[in-house]
Amino acid sequence: MQISVLGAGPAGLLFSLLCKRRFPSWSIEVCEQNPADATYGFGVVFSEGALAFLERDEPGLFRVLAAAMESWPIQRVVHRGECVDIDGNGFSAIARLDLLRILQQNCRDAGVRMEYGRTVKSLGELAGADLVVGADGVNSLVRRSLEATFEPKVELLGNRFVWYGTAQAFECLTLTFRESEFGAFVAHHYRYSPAMSTFIVECDAATWKRAGLDRMPDAESRACCERVFAPDLDGNALVSNKSAWRQFPLLSCRRWHAAHGTTAAVLIGDSLRTVHFSIGSGTRLAFEDAIALDRAFAQSGEDVPRALAAFERERRPIVDKLLAAANASSYWYERFPEKMRQEPWRLAYDYMTRSGRMTDERLREIAPRFMARLRERRSGRPKN
Repeated sequence: MQISVLGAGPAGLLFSLLCKRRFPSWSIEVCEQNPADATYGFGVVFSEGALAFLERDEPGLFRVLAAAMESWPIQRVVHRGECVDIDGNGFSAIARLDLLRILQQNCRDAGVRMEYGRTVKSLGELAGADLVVGADGVNSLVRRSLEATFEPKVELLGNRFVWYGTAQAFECLTLTFRESEFGAFVAHHYRYSPAMSTFIVECDAATWKRAGLDRMPDAESRACCERVFAPDLDGNALVSNKSAWRQFPLLSCRRWHAAHGTTAAVLIGDSLRTVHFSIGSGTRLAFEDAIALDRAFAQSGEDVPRALAAFERERRPIVDKLLAAANASSYWYERFPEKMRQEPWRLAYDYMTRSGRMTDERLREIAPRFMARLRERRSGRPKN
């Protein structure tokens, strides 16, 4: 059995590792166009629920990652200079490059062949494989090459966002809303190491243009964002890593696997669908895809069509449910300037219930202190 995995991100590396461990005699090769030590972005974040699934399904990997992570038990919303803490919303984060290095070392130890700096220009270069796994991200060559079968659909959101880092080590995962002379901005920020944090800046298209961000070079863009979020950065600069203003693409595919001559192909991770960064589940879904695909082969062996059918049958209902919540969250952000008309505690509550899945009963269960303070604010009798 010969498997070619295109893309050495979390999805591609974890699937390769699990499958090679399960079937040591299989030939598994990972092809990645970038160098092994290249990564774009800064940290990746996991919710407590995401780590719980990893601890259950891959306890060895969980222990290694947990030891390298920054963790905190709350989430914070900052609006009009007021901090609203939401208990029961634990998260952990790790530098993306550290995550990849851990996976790379595990893959090497398991005997996975990894080729970095190789740009695959057509699926014909992988024609000898029994299976091609498209783990090559939102611009996937695998998906584009078999577009008529996968039938992808892409919706570009209206907001613009840019992914920075900063040496300001924030206490917890925080959403900070700021008004400016140009319009409303929001920053999603969290520390991923003792000394560094991810800092994603987002605004609507009108604000982006009024601020001149559509015309600014990188240094000026960063300086503009530093001025908007000066109260939060405490004098620290924003750091760029090929950071560029973008619109988030909501990607989904009608079909998950395809035939290409004698070779089968399947998509996982961001090649298959994207989830908005506001719910922090992109890497979680990538990992879960990898685990589910490996389990499908555990049940089907070398019967590739059977394994791929089982993967999609078992995994799709779970993904569809989470995707609906992620899309609802992204649409909430498309309207965040009008949401900012609310006072801070109401904005925080609106944010927590944005996906339609979080009821008051559930919030009282997981965030009792937040809900008690909200009840006091609503009654007009806040405690000091």
